[in-house]
Amino acid sequence: MTKKSLEGLRILDLSRVLAGPFCTQMLGDMGAEVIKIEKPFAGDDTRFWGPPFLKNADGEDTGESAYYLSTNRNKRSLAVDITSKEGQEIIHKLLAVSDVMIENFKTGGLAKYGLDYEQIKERHPHIVYCSITGFGHTGPMAGEPGYDFLAQAMAGLMACTGGPDQEPTKVGVALSDIMTGLYAAIGILAALRAREESGEGQMVDLSLLDCTLSSLSNIAQYYLTSGKIAPRLGNAHSTIVPYQAFEAKDGHIILAVGNDGQFTRFCEFAGVEWHKDLRFATNAVRVKNREILVPLIKEVIAAQTTAHWIEGLNDHGVPCGPVNTMDQVFDMEQIKAREMKIHMSHPDSGEDIDLVGSPLKFSGTPVSYTYAPPKLGQHTADILEDLLGLSLEELEKLEDAKVIQKV
Repeated sequence: MTKKSLEGLRILDLSRVLAGPFCTQMLGDMGAEVIKIEKPFAGDDTRFWGPPFLKNADGEDTGESAYYLSTNRNKRSLAVDITSKEGQEIIHKLLAVSDVMIENFKTGGLAKYGLDYEQIKERHPHIVYCSITGFGHTGPMAGEPGYDFLAQAMAGLMACTGGPDQEPTKVGVALSDIMTGLYAAIGILAALRAREESGEGQMVDLSLLDCTLSSLSNIAQYYLTSGKIAPRLGNAHSTIVPYQAFEAKDGHIILAVGNDGQFTRFCEFAGVEWHKDLRFATNAVRVKNREILVPLIKEVIAAQTTAHWIEGLNDHGVPCGPVNTMDQVFDMEQIKAREMKIHMSHPDSGEDIDLVGSPLKFSGTPVSYTYAPPKLGQHTADILEDLLGLSLEELEKLEDAKVIQKV
């Protein structure tokens, strides 16, 4: 059997909603054992963020939302009440045999349960503790709750998204959460590497605000370098022209000319000589003269079909492509070849369910898909029996006291 990249790593996941679960699903795909800690009889909020919901064999809603299914495979669900002394002790016993704890409670929110970083560090110095909050654990806003929408607005992402004459616009997916989840995975792996040398864990403190600002990359640097705010240009680019969507006869295409050679080839295919015009010959002057050039390009693009431009420009080495809807995305042969749609058996469905596959393609330790997104408390008994040695009688006692939920 092929060894998995993160095989032998155990993660206690107290995170909910998107950023944390996205991170731990990725780590689970790479072979980490992920134990998803959920509130008994409630669970992760996203279980109920629908419709759409997964349907059972009779075509009825199971109550498991598409949102929840998107970020919770390769995990086992342990439903335990961390507000109870018994539940807190279960968490500490699990931490003793785990490597990582990840949570996204409000700053200071876990202290009353004995589960904030300093309390964990005292009892379990080996633990890598990843905390995801809206604004981090330092600074004047540390205690305030944070959400993806807030982060997109406050970090500048909304201000550069949308057309120049439109209101600031959020990205169509909770991108601040997703990017924070990616940073969380990177931070956890770096802290684990450092632990190999020191033997000590540490805290990885991530905020949605910081991660969103960092992701703005050249847009943020545009301001730091020039002292000016990059204009909101809709589908256009602040420092590259032409680099935007254009309307053809039968739909839209995107044209992504990244250098002067590509622009010359575009012009040659389009049957124009703009590349010889001193106003447009280099990217720097094209940016300055975009108000002149872009209308000319729009007129030329509108005269032909999307197929004409996509096929012809690709043949000429000019980046160009369609604006796909999700049905068109999953129908692409490239997406199929990359196995970006996978199938997993789910206990409630009665048949395999479709999920988005991992983009990580390893030559030696490929990702694997072991557990479908779990039902609430699906693995409570197995985890407590296998890892903590609890007896059936002890499990029943905890269940009667509503400290745990098992199915």
